[in-house]
Amino acid sequence: MADRYLIVNADDLGYAQAVNEGIFASHEGGIVTSTSLMVLRDAAPTAAEALPEHPDLAVGLHLEWRSSFPGHMRGKGRTPDAECRKQLERFRELVGREPTHLDSHKHVHETDLEFGAAASALAAEFGVPLRNRGIRYEGRFYGRDAVSPAHLMTLIEVLPPGWTEIGCHPAAGPVSVSSYDSERQIELATLRDPGVKSLLNVSDVRLCSFAQVDRR
Repeated sequence: MADRYLIVNADDLGYAQAVNEGIFASHEGGIVTSTSLMVLRDAAPTAAEALPEHPDLAVGLHLEWRSSFPGHMRGKGRTPDAECRKQLERFRELVGREPTHLDSHKHVHETDLEFGAAASALAAEFGVPLRNRGIRYEGRFYGRDAVSPAHLMTLIEVLPPGWTEIGCHPAAGPVSVSSYDSERQIELATLRDPGVKSLLNVSDVRLCSFAQVDRR
């Protein structure tokens, strides 16, 4: 069995319909194994309704906080812990089960100490991974000059032993609400690239999902 395990996680499920379609396409025809749902967004219910069509796609919770909230939610005064739990409850309502992992929009759990502590406590309580805690996070698949098939294959080839998560943000069309827009469509093509898929077939890297990580 390979000693290098790779999770390819697509952030932002629920952000927009084009994002939903891109994530599902990059799972069905590409190398995405897991995704993270933004439960506060308008396209979240549509995404959740489609999940039974993709039973092998692990689904986590993409937590939001303060500046990343949708406009109608700005100014709400919940604490980080209360907000995390509120979003977890919404996830349960939409998906009907617990998330396989936790992460956050724009990695706010890494930059906001109070929110990070709340997210860490919630992950520990439910025994699920939190991004970049225990499982190495590779964030260099991001940006117009860093989402080519050649770049992704390089990242895969040099993976260290153990578990690694590569984050991605595919979309099937324009996402006008995002400053990271056209890059998402490039990511989708790369994640479905035959050369990338072939590399994983012949390398000693085992493609996994967050559902296959031992609960901790």
